[in-house]
Amino acid sequence: MTQNAHQDANAKLLEAILQHVPFDGWSQLSFQTACTDCGIDPSIARIHCPRGALDLAVLFHQAGDQAMQSQLDDMDLSGLKFREKVTAAVRARIEVISDKEAVRRGSTLFSLPQNTLEGASLIWGTSDAIWTYLGDTSADVNWYTKRASLSAVYGACILYWLGDDSPDHQATWDFLDRRIENVMQFEKAKAEINKNVAFKPLLAGPLWLASKIKAPATKPETTLPGQWRN
Repeated sequence: MTQNAHQDANAKLLEAILQHVPFDGWSQLSFQTACTDCGIDPSIARIHCPRGALDLAVLFHQAGDQAMQSQLDDMDLSGLKFREKVTAAVRARIEVISDKEAVRRGSTLFSLPQNTLEGASLIWGTSDAIWTYLGDTSADVNWYTKRASLSAVYGACILYWLGDDSPDHQATWDFLDRRIENVMQFEKAKAEINKNVAFKPLLAGPLWLASKIKAPATKPETTLPGQWRN
């Protein structure tokens, strides 16, 4: 089986299942119905998507990441401050979502105990895509902390957006601005602590340990705690 054939089958299955997700969720029933709609034998479909609807939900999220990057390519971010670029990227990621109900159902799917790690990995991947697009070159503990903080911001914004019925989702964008401001205030406080002579003996050990942490050669698949630093 060629890579193109695999991608084409996945694209057809994803398009088909999105018609049923609002009613039956990312479920086995939706997957089977999508197979019927596409004329793809379920046993063949399982070759492309061994976990059925779960694999298609993952593809749906990853397609959103790709659409975000395409939208950012069409935007002029050159005149923005860095925090404004991050805000614009998160907003772009939300705006490219083609099906709000599919995301709502997906949040239920990825909240199941057996799928929480997968869901966290997807949000981490979105955060990594944003930082990479914006040219992040950190190679130490900041590589992790930036993505962990942005993962928390993005995850919170998605949950807020799902319940937002304000015109043009303005309440969500205001919420996003507040979350970014919270992170920036934390970073400002952290910088002040780092400059305080009285705290230096207490921070010597943690800072030494942090200096030994390097960014991975490949992307991690689990989330890590922390905050980003400009």
